[in-house]
Amino acid sequence: DGFAASLCGLSQTLTDSLSAMKLKAHELRTKNKSELLKQLEELKNELAQLRVAKVTGGAASKLAKIGVVRKSIARVLTVYNQTQKSKLREVYAGKKHLPKDLRPKKTRALRRALTKEELGKMTVKELKKKQNFPPRKYAVMA
Repeated sequence: DGFAASLCGLSQTLTDSLSAMKLKAHELRTKNKSELLKQLEELKNELAQLRVAKVTGGAASKLAKIGVVRKSIARVLTVYNQTQKSKLREVYAGKKHLPKDLRPKKTRALRRALTKEELGKMTVKELKKKQNFPPRKYAVMA
């Protein structure tokens, strides 16, 4: 019985250490949406358990793991949001209007500035003036 209990405890610590391993963003990018959401749910459950352990006076290793789990949750959310945004960009590619969060941020002044085409346009009066009175050419003595 004692051997089985110690073996069970060992397996528990092994699973704890595996789940607390730092998630790599490039590994998360290979997963699909449902896998990411499942991973997120598992991490949130683990964080809840760790917080309970913190209140009840758990081991120091569990308290240290809270930070790792929180960072892992942040990584999963970041990858999830980035993939969502990139898929949205693909959907709206080539369309006339983009949602505001997909438009380039720049600054307010730059967003309102005239485009290259608008800058190049001339009024009818300007065009006539330019055609009828071309700039004078001077021969400069060397």
